[in-house]
Amino acid sequence: MPKTTPAPQPCAPDAPSSPHPEGVTNDEFRAAMSRLAAGVCLITAHEPPLTADGPRGEDVGMTATAFMSVSLEPPLVLVSVREGSRMDDLLAEQPLWGVSLLAENQLQVAGRFSMKGRISDRLLFADLACERGAASGAPLLSGALATLECRTTSRVPAGDHTLVIGHVLTASFPSPDARPLTYFRGRYRHLLP
Repeated sequence: MPKTTPAPQPCAPDAPSSPHPEGVTNDEFRAAMSRLAAGVCLITAHEPPLTADGPRGEDVGMTATAFMSVSLEPPLVLVSVREGSRMDDLLAEQPLWGVSLLAENQLQVAGRFSMKGRISDRLLFADLACERGAASGAPLLSGALATLECRTTSRVPAGDHTLVIGHVLTASFPSPDARPLTYFRGRYRHLLP
């Protein structure tokens, strides 16, 4: 007689799992969420003023994996930014920003903009091939899978982060056939062939 696998049992509505007395720990939460594979993007903005003579402030960038589309009509996206970070402070005063969806050959860019205690943003952008977005003034990475320019429509405090929702103003596709860079279990990874 062939072996059979028992059918999965439905969750009983009257038998909830018993949570940790004080809720999930930071380590448990981090470990669980690390198993959610995510795309990687570079969020950029330009410190005002951006004048007719060209940029006068400094470009600011951060690596993000907590990025998602929210709505098609109107086209909205959301990025989670650490509360009190330079990007959070900048986006509180500057509503225009850019997004570059990173290709797998841009792993070094992701690492560069996610380092703790990193060097100045001016040096981080110094040798990167970027184009300045016409709608946002933000640097958009050449060779990205796609780039977006956004205008903030709302900011929502969420624990130690701010959820920034932006209306997408432009979309372009510098390297549409490239493969994406992903983040899984605490590491940037290439997709398997």
